[in-house]
Amino acid sequence: MRRSVLIISFLISVITATAAGFSAWLYLEYTRDGDLTEPTAIIIEKGISVDDISIELNRAGIIKQPFIFSWAARFQSIDKILRAGEYNFPAAVSIQQTLVILKSGKTVQRSLTIPEGLTSVEVMRIIRTTEGLKGALPNTFDEGRLLPETYTFQFNDNRSDMVRRMVKSMDQTLNKLWATRSPNLPLKTPYEALILASIIEKETGQSSERAKIAGVFINRLRRGMRLQSDPTVAYGVTKGLKPLARPLSKKDLKTRTPFNTYTIKGLPSSPISNPGKAALVAALRPANTDALYFVANGLGGHAFAKTLKQHNRNVYKWRRLKKSQP
Repeated sequence: MRRSVLIISFLISVITATAAGFSAWLYLEYTRDGDLTEPTAIIIEKGISVDDISIELNRAGIIKQPFIFSWAARFQSIDKILRAGEYNFPAAVSIQQTLVILKSGKTVQRSLTIPEGLTSVEVMRIIRTTEGLKGALPNTFDEGRLLPETYTFQFNDNRSDMVRRMVKSMDQTLNKLWATRSPNLPLKTPYEALILASIIEKETGQSSERAKIAGVFINRLRRGMRLQSDPTVAYGVTKGLKPLARPLSKKDLKTRTPFNTYTIKGLPSSPISNPGKAALVAALRPANTDALYFVANGLGGHAFAKTLKQHNRNVYKWRRLKKSQP
């Protein structure tokens, strides 16, 4: 009997020691730095099980012991609240830290930047080729309706939702600026302001010039003068499908289109680009200027003139400069 008791006591001691050792090993593996050498992002698909997640994490080198991850996730009931999406894991992340990251639900925020002055076709091309977005896009879209700025999104967001966000941002920005526009502008609707802003956006990339160029166009509209904007001519040739890969010709300037402001009075029938907020501000709060003309000055900006005689001198200087360049 005594011998049996000793054997049982011994076995209990062994089991206890083994359990304690196993528990210590589990805790060490759970909390120790992992073997990941650099930050890594993985995508957790919707509906995937915690065991499948552990396998994906193991394949990516984020964790070394998938079963410990699965056990810990279930023990903490994290397996019931895991959110699908893209997660970023730092180098040497532990299983414990991995679970904290997944439990937080803070998925990776990707970003998409739309430059000012692109046509809607060009914007759609960017959205279509942006990694992480899914879903179809409309084959055509109204020009000027998309506000250029940086948009954040998550992996597998819909392209159509991204487009709706851009439209909403443009509508909100335009309506807000319209409410604070300068008095007595020769613009009847926010849409006309959008058209003018799209021309300003294509005329200059210099922020210091936008308001003055807007002032020139406002002066010409008030006097019933044609705007004579080269970018409107180019848009009439390409329909916004692609940039015009050549200089404008005399024939282009004389060819009547709904956009050619050398042949039509007033504004074109629609925008010629998607203008940014700065161009919208310029169109609705133009500079107070007496200038009626402007031409490139060869330094990245423009020379402005009040009279046609002054303008012709500026044009002559510009042409001489162009001829002198190799």
